[in-house]
Amino acid sequence: MSEGPLKTLSSDLFAHSRVGVLGISPEGRVLLANPSAVRLLQGPREPLGTELFSWPRVAGSPLAQMVERALVSHEGATASELSVRSPEDPEPRFLDAEIVVPPDPAGSPALLLLVEEVTGRVTEHARAQLFYRAFLYASDAMEITDARGILVDVNPAFERIYGYRRDEVIGRKPAVVASGKTALPLYEALWRDLLDPGKGSWQGEIINRSKDGVEHPVLLTVYALRDEDGNITHFMGLATDLTRRKRMQQRTAQMDRLTSLGQMAAGVAHEINTPLANITLVAESLRRKSSDPWVKARAEVLLGQAEAASRIVRSLLEFSRPRETHVTDLDLNHVVREAMVFVTAKQSPEVELESTLARAPLTVQGDRHQLIQVVVNLLSNAYDAVAGRGSIRIVTEAVNGQAELRVGDSGPGIPASVRSHLFEPFFTTKGEGKGTGLGLAICYGIVRSHGGEISARDAPGSGAEFVVRLPLAGAGKETGQLSPEAGLGPVA
Repeated sequence: MSEGPLKTLSSDLFAHSRVGVLGISPEGRVLLANPSAVRLLQGPREPLGTELFSWPRVAGSPLAQMVERALVSHEGATASELSVRSPEDPEPRFLDAEIVVPPDPAGSPALLLLVEEVTGRVTEHARAQLFYRAFLYASDAMEITDARGILVDVNPAFERIYGYRRDEVIGRKPAVVASGKTALPLYEALWRDLLDPGKGSWQGEIINRSKDGVEHPVLLTVYALRDEDGNITHFMGLATDLTRRKRMQQRTAQMDRLTSLGQMAAGVAHEINTPLANITLVAESLRRKSSDPWVKARAEVLLGQAEAASRIVRSLLEFSRPRETHVTDLDLNHVVREAMVFVTAKQSPEVELESTLARAPLTVQGDRHQLIQVVVNLLSNAYDAVAGRGSIRIVTEAVNGQAELRVGDSGPGIPASVRSHLFEPFFTTKGEGKGTGLGLAICYGIVRSHGGEISARDAPGSGAEFVVRLPLAGAGKETGQLSPEAGLGPVA
C-alpha cells in the first residue's frame, strides 16, 4: 500500500475516532485536536493554538494536573475515571486518559493526550455499588444463585437469621435452610413461574430452618435474572422473616379468645350458679335431717362436688369480671417475696424452694395484686409439678432493659406437643378435678396488659421453667395505662 492511502486512512481514523486526540506544545498549547477531543473537553470551534488549560472541562481538573506533570517530567502517564466538569455541566463527566511522549523530531508536539469518555461505566459501577450496599444492609435475608441454583452470595441478614456463615453455604443449594415442611407442589409452582419468561418471579410463604434447628416462617420472593438474549443467568431470593409477625398474630388471637371467653364465661357462670345453689341446699338439708349414715355420707359427697363446681364458677366470674387497677412503681423483688409468703402453706419438707433475687431493685409499673397473682400461680403450678418432692427455683434479674422473672421446677417438664397450648383457656395438664385450666390464661392476660411477655421452656437440667419479662419503669409505659384485659381476676 502506498503512502497516500495510509495518510488518508490515518486522517479518517483521526477525524472519526471516539477517542479524543490532542497534540500539546511544551507551553500547553493545542497543536492538533480531533473532533472527539474538542467535544469531550468542550474546546473552542477553532482549537489550534489555544491554551488547553483554558478549555472548560480541563481548567482546574485532575486532567490539567496530569498534563502539567507530564510537561515537566516528559514522561507518559495513564489515569482512569478522571472527573471533569464545566460550569454548564449538571453532573461531572469521567474520562480515561493516556499521555504519550512522542520521539523528538523537529516540530512534533511535546505530548499526545488521548481521552475517552467512561461516564456510563462509572455510573453503572456506582449503581452496582449502591445495589450491593442495599444487599449488604437489607434486613431481609437475600441470596443469589447461578442458573443451576448454586449459591454464589448471601447477605449478612441471611447469616443472622439462619445462623450459617457465608463461606458455609456458598457452593451449596438453598435447600440448606429447607425445613422439609414446605409442600412439594409449592416448590413446583415456584419453578414453573420462574422459568416462565412471561412471569419470571414467584412469591409465597414457606417454612425454613436455621442451623440450630429453629423454624422460620418466611415470605419468599424469587426473581429470575436474564441477560440481553433472555437467558437465565442467576436467581435472586429475598426472604422476609415472619416469625415475629406470626407471634404477634398468635398473641392477638389469644387475646381475642380470652375476650370472647370472658364474655361467655360470665353468662355460663350465672346460669350455673342457681342450680348449684339449689343442689347445695338440698344436700345440706339431707345431711341435717337424715339419720341414715349412708344418706349422710352421700350428702357429704354431694356437697363436696357442689363446692368444687362453685370454685370453677367463681373462677369463671373472676376471669370475666373487670376490676379496678392501681398502677404504681413496684419492685419486682418485693412482689416475689410477697407471693412466696402466700404459697408457704403448700410447702413440704421434701420440696426445696430456692430464690435468687436481683440485688438492685427491679422497678416496674403495674398493679401489685395482679403481679402477685401471676407469681403465686406460677409457684403453685411448680409445686403441683414436683408432686411434693423436688426443687423450685425463682430468679429475678435485669436483662436487656427488662425485668425478668424465672420460675423453674424439677418436675417432669412440659412436652413440646402441649407447650404451644399452655396459655389457652381451660387447657391443663393436671389430672381431673385438679385444675380449671384458667390460671396460665389469666397470667398471660395480666402480663400482656403490663406490656410484657410470658413463655415456657425446658428448665436447665430437668423440669420446666416459666419466664416473665416486664419493661422496667421508664422504658416507655406510662403510669396508669393498662389495657382492658388487665382486669382479669385471681384463680380460685
